[in-house]
Parts: sequence; structure tokens; C-alpha cells
Amino acid sequence: KFCYSAQCHDTARLISEKLNIPKEKYTICFQSRLGNDPWVKPYTTEVVAELAKQGKKRMLVFCPAFVADCLETVYEVTVEYGEEFKALGGEKIQLVESLNDSPKFIDALREMAVA
Repeated sequence: KFCYSAQCHDTARLISEKLNIPKEKYTICFQSRLGNDPWVKPYTTEVVAELAKQGKKRMLVFCPAFVADCLETVYEVTVEYGEEFKALGGEKIQLVESLNDSPKFIDALREMAVA
């Protein structure tokens, strides 16, 4: 019920269904691993390298586990992964903005809080 990996996979599936994105057009990976401790796989660095190896030139990245943009995600995705992707032959990584202070998101939080 509270498995992080399962929740991420389910969220990605729901988003892709809503946007009519076929499963073969998106990949799920996990960023922000620290040190040598094991983390959920596949690691984003590995996926970035694999997509570049496949000849992909552009990546659109969204991080639904983060409800607000933060330095960690913005820097890691746009700078670190962006540089890595370009060094391997890719052209651009674009990060989709998080929900942040979206009025619909705030309304949903309000509804949850008073329920």
C-alpha cells in the first residue's frame, strides 16, 4: 500500500493514460540517490545514458513525486543530467514544472484537509 516504487509506477501509468502516451514512449527511473546506499532502480543516470545510446535527442522529464520545484530536482535534472545527456550525444533535457502553487492543486489540498 505504501510502496514508493509501486506508487511511482502507478502514478506514471495514470498520467500516461490521461495524456494518451503509450507505454513504449515513456520510462520510469529514480533520481536523488545518495552515497553508496542502494536506491530504487533504474537510476536516472543509467536511463539517460541508455536513451542517448539509442539515439534519442530530446527528453521531457517530470517528477510527480515532487509537488514543488526544488533546487535538488531542478539542478540535478537540468544541469547534471542535461550535461551528461549532451556529452553522450543528446541535445536537450526539459523539466516539466511541478504543481507548486497551482490553484487546482491548492484546491485539491484544501478539499483533502477538510474531508
